[in-house]
Amino acid sequence: MNNDITMTLNADDLIFMALREDISSEDVTTNAVMPQKQDGEAQLICKQDGVLAGLFVFQRVFELLDQDIQVEFFFTDGDQVKKGTLLGTVRGDIRAILSGERTALNYLQRMSGIATYTSAIAELLKGSKVKLLDTRKTTPNNRIFEKYAVKTGGGCNHRYNLSDGVLLKDNHIGAAGGVKSAVQMAKDYAPFVRKIEIECETVEMVREAVEAGADIIMLDNMNVDQMQRAIACIDGRAEIEISGNVTRENIEHYISLGVDYISSGALTHSAPIMDISLKNLHIL
Repeated sequence: MNNDITMTLNADDLIFMALREDISSEDVTTNAVMPQKQDGEAQLICKQDGVLAGLFVFQRVFELLDQDIQVEFFFTDGDQVKKGTLLGTVRGDIRAILSGERTALNYLQRMSGIATYTSAIAELLKGSKVKLLDTRKTTPNNRIFEKYAVKTGGGCNHRYNLSDGVLLKDNHIGAAGGVKSAVQMAKDYAPFVRKIEIECETVEMVREAVEAGADIIMLDNMNVDQMQRAIACIDGRAEIEISGNVTRENIEHYISLGVDYISSGALTHSAPIMDISLKNLHIL
């Protein structure tokens, strides 16, 4: 398993949930063709170029079904691999291999797809001071895996969940009665060690946020002209994040603005899976 303590503590429960979703009572097909234990081996094959992420989750799926199963990898998370590459083998009870195949691949394909997409965008930011951030736009119950994949692909994690940091968005501002009051209420409530970030949609909101003492100002869905005016208004008095429909296709427009962060929900909600298959199963 990965040595990240948070992942280790949380992964098994989530993987069990995925397995229970796929095997509510029994694997009827596998039990029909393989009524008794029989050892076999299958090959994990990459079917397109990409960046690997989630090999340990792939392995853990099979281990939870059969503690004696053996998974051998020839690569590690973060490696760039090419189409046709043999990534590893799974050896053990064929019933566990067949029953766990889809769940294991779902994790590996999804996580590797996110890492691959993130890597492509992170490459565009090389040489700049800008940090690429993810968001909370993740698949329910898969955030820990998807945010790990972002880091593996060269991105950085924004706050993990609502308990992890203060981010005042449009509806929070509306509930508080305005930008200044929202920032002040957050300052009064949150521990002093917490940075306060606020989402601004106009230059006037940015001006209010600066005056209120926000630590990070998010420029949300602004055009480049608005961003330039907002950045001039901030004038180094707060860190700056750009957000809102940022994708691989348009991120280059924002690199030269001199901001600190660019966040993109597309890293997790729009990354295509990486095509990986478990093939050539044979009896040993």
